[in-house]
Amino acid sequence: MTDLGGALGRVTLRSSASAADAAPLKDAARLSDVIESCARHGVPGISIWRHKLAETGVERAAKQLRDAGLWVSSVCRGGMFPALTASERSDRIDDNRRAIDDAATLGAEVLVLVCGASPDRDISAARAMVADGIAAIAPYAAERGVRLGIEPLHPAFAAERSCITTMREARLISEQYEASNVGVVVDVYHVWWDPERAEEIARLGERIAGYHVNDWLVPVKDVLMNRGMMGDGVIELRRIRGEIERAGYLGPIEVEIFNESIWARPLDELVRLTKERFVEVA
Repeated sequence: MTDLGGALGRVTLRSSASAADAAPLKDAARLSDVIESCARHGVPGISIWRHKLAETGVERAAKQLRDAGLWVSSVCRGGMFPALTASERSDRIDDNRRAIDDAATLGAEVLVLVCGASPDRDISAARAMVADGIAAIAPYAAERGVRLGIEPLHPAFAAERSCITTMREARLISEQYEASNVGVVVDVYHVWWDPERAEEIARLGERIAGYHVNDWLVPVKDVLMNRGMMGDGVIELRRIRGEIERAGYLGPIEVEIFNESIWARPLDELVRLTKERFVEVA
């Protein structure tokens, strides 16, 4: 087996979202428990969902991370820009600015954007709202030293979570900004199927703002909660990682798994298994 210590220098775990929003690591666990488990098992970094920050408090979470010697790869999530009224859209811009502040306080380089879906079936209008929303917050993110990472979601999520469903769409938006200001987050669950995947990853190059690994299980019973442990599904993980690295990305690799049966495992067992599978197949 590959040396765990050497191979884990770039891996981070996500903790964690509510089931309604999609939960990566283990939603029932307190953030402090996850931080302590990662530190015990030599996982150097963590990506944090904002509702866990709300439970803990951003300043308190920052201290816990410092004390444990962990760094924060990203904060999730910003975005959700489309809304029916101008007032709602303005409120969402304000919330995104708060998310940027959270990321800055934690020293996270990236705020992941799950862009949002159409509120009224007009997906073209929703895409325009996403572009407008990013334009509204990009200068503030640059001021705070936080990079915005647009995460395209699988087309199955277009009606509920994101009207941005391909790397090409995300890339075209990001190209309106400096790469250090706005990039694209590549999650294998959302992009493994794309026939233009390798070409788009190569085009992204320095615009890759993050890389997430997991697996696509078959048969699919619930597309939201269908993510598996690396190696248990059909994604060619090593091939995609090769594409990512040839594009020049050497940043953190986040393990993001939404699956009730996996979350049911004891936390320390889950972290150990994640480490092993990351080294073996991701």
